[in-house]
Amino acid sequence: MSRLTHQNHDRDSAGLTYVYPVLSRRSRGLSIGINLNPNNACNWACLYCQVPDLIRGSAPEVDIEILAEELRSLLESQRSGKLAKEFELKPEEALIRDIAISGNGEPTSCPNFFAVVQMIGKIASEFDLLGHIKLVLITNGSLMDRPEVQKGLTHWGELGGEAWFKLDRGTSEGMDLLNQSRIGIDRVQRNLTICTERLKTWIQTCVVAVDGAPPSDADTKGYLGVLMALMQSSSKPEGVLLYGLARPSLQPGASRLGPVPAAWCEDLAERIRELGLDVRLNL
Repeated sequence: MSRLTHQNHDRDSAGLTYVYPVLSRRSRGLSIGINLNPNNACNWACLYCQVPDLIRGSAPEVDIEILAEELRSLLESQRSGKLAKEFELKPEEALIRDIAISGNGEPTSCPNFFAVVQMIGKIASEFDLLGHIKLVLITNGSLMDRPEVQKGLTHWGELGGEAWFKLDRGTSEGMDLLNQSRIGIDRVQRNLTICTERLKTWIQTCVVAVDGAPPSDADTKGYLGVLMALMQSSSKPEGVLLYGLARPSLQPGASRLGPVPAAWCEDLAERIRELGLDVRLNL
């Protein structure tokens, strides 16, 4: 076993199919990841993605019994102190901050997503974690119109869980450039409403330059417009998670990416705060 770091997000670090430990910048500590896409398949192909051998597609049906066994095993390892020893974690790093449904693709494409959510809630309850740690769904939000996904979102919210909904650019053209998403910004707005109506939702935004240029003025205006519309609705997001490139992309277009100046990011963060939203900035 190698030491966990914020740069090492290897989903195979524990030698399991679905479950892995990671030190998360945004969670500020130990996160227990649930990878519903062991086939490295996603319906998007973000230029900054760190998944090796990424392919277009959906998550396979999850073997609930195997996932349950792995999650119980890893939580027991953390509780006993074995996990901290194996991964050379400092005491403050060994505390569980969250269980996060994430992984090597879009997790809500999993055919039995609702059953996965039910099982995670059951095991979190067994370990007396509900109400003591966060439950996080990290999603690009593109499949919110599916009944299976909506059932999962509703139950995740009932468990006290939250969603981190990807919104990197504010125009359809900007999303096509960075996320290769094949989805329009109008649909993103509709899906955001579906999500915020069912559970606490944070907007997660990767601030990155493409071909040397930060997001265009049109993208920034559109992005702020989406946030403003949400703030004027009955279901407001919790805030915005702004973050930069922490680890190298493993996608063919990786060479096109670069950092955005810190001053540009700070200015965007301030404009978001002026809308009444909390902002957490990690560059």
